[in-house]
Amino acid sequence: MTTTASKELETFVNPQIDRDYTISIRMPEFTCLCPKTGQPDFATIYLDYTPDELCVELKSLKLYVWSYRETGAFHEAVTNQILDDLVAATNPRWMKVRVEFMVRGGVYTDVTVEHTKK
Repeated sequence: MTTTASKELETFVNPQIDRDYTISIRMPEFTCLCPKTGQPDFATIYLDYTPDELCVELKSLKLYVWSYRETGAFHEAVTNQILDDLVAATNPRWMKVRVEFMVRGGVYTDVTVEHTKK
C-alpha cells in the first residue's frame, strides 16, 4: 500500500448514476509553497460535486493533495489546477472547489472555481 504523493487520481463507478446527489469532501491539511518567498501556504480544500459516471477515490485524492507540498503556486493557479485535474479524472455533472488559505501578512484568501458539464 503506497503512501507516496502522486498526481494520479483514481476513480470508481458511480453506484447511483441515475440520481443527482452531492458528494462533499473537506481536506484541512493542504500545503503548497509561495512562489515568491518559498514559504509554506496552508489551506483547507472544500470539494463539492455531483458525479456522472465516475467518483474520485479518496486515498488517491489524499495522495494527490500531498503532491503539492513542494510545489510553488499562486493561490488562484493552484485552485484552478485542482479543479482541472479533478474534472479531467471524473467528468462530473457539476463540481466546485473552494480553497480557504490561512492568513498571510494579515490577509486571508479564499478562491472558488466551478465546472458545469455542458
